[in-house]
Amino acid sequence: MSTSAPREPRGPVDSSRIPRYAGPATFARLPRIDEVGGRADVAVVGVPFDTGVSYRPGARFGGNAIREASRLLRPYNPAQDASPFALAQVADAGDIAANPFNIDEAVETIEAAADEILGTGARMMTLGGDHTIALPLLRSVAKKHGPVALLHFDAHLDTWDTYFGAEYTHGTPFRRAVEEGILDTSALSHVGTRGPLYGKKDLDDDAKMGFGIVTSADVMRRGVDEVADQLRQRIGDRPLYISIDIDVLDPAHAPGTGTPEAGGLTSRELLEILRGLSDCHLVSADLVEVAPAYDHAEITSVAASHTAYELTTIMSRQIAGARGA
Repeated sequence: MSTSAPREPRGPVDSSRIPRYAGPATFARLPRIDEVGGRADVAVVGVPFDTGVSYRPGARFGGNAIREASRLLRPYNPAQDASPFALAQVADAGDIAANPFNIDEAVETIEAAADEILGTGARMMTLGGDHTIALPLLRSVAKKHGPVALLHFDAHLDTWDTYFGAEYTHGTPFRRAVEEGILDTSALSHVGTRGPLYGKKDLDDDAKMGFGIVTSADVMRRGVDEVADQLRQRIGDRPLYISIDIDVLDPAHAPGTGTPEAGGLTSRELLEILRGLSDCHLVSADLVEVAPAYDHAEITSVAASHTAYELTTIMSRQIAGARGA
């Protein structure tokens, strides 16, 4: 067995020497995964796929928009008192290229690619893409951890049965995941839901699957600390997957998305709730539905980049803690 000390993580490009707007736009200006020997503790990966959308297209360009906006991220996170890129090796693993003309094939491709990444021991911070991609990602995570707890931040339930007879769309991933037994149905929560539904049956079906709901109005009335505490209690020490649709934010904070709904969370509320979950066992996460064609001044992609940064910080802290760092 080797007794050599673990290699220090390679961090972002030094912005005091190379301007932030120069050079390739990897997430947070981190190294590519091939630049760190093909392995990372946290792999940031894009999935430029939006064939499953039901309204505005364009989320296939979301990952790269988030990467561009992430140029302004800095290496120390004061909200979590951590330097995530020094605690663990975080690297940009590029994109998973999925067939845009065949959803079934794309889902299989994404699952196989996630299997490969998770098989190296990495956790995944996935940048979508539309919410269809959550299903193959959850399948892959469940192979490693068993059925996982799920926190789903979204304006919508995404537990509908089909659209136009299609089982795999951005509005159906979590029904499929429940049906496939890859979620721990004692620890499922939607956060930030709001807006009109097709009927009360949508809520009844959702409850039968085991989901609890914290609406955007609940967050406003009860506050982020109480909401985060409720979510922590529901999750316990289970392996946790977090899936965030950027439309959980109000259109004032995230105009660049495919299915906007009025009355959403502020970016501050979303970030503070995530920070309140920092002790939960976060095994991987995704951030989806950024559609830059509808964005203004990078409002949406900036919010998304900071959201991914908080999630990455949580994972890096936990990895370092497990190593005794």
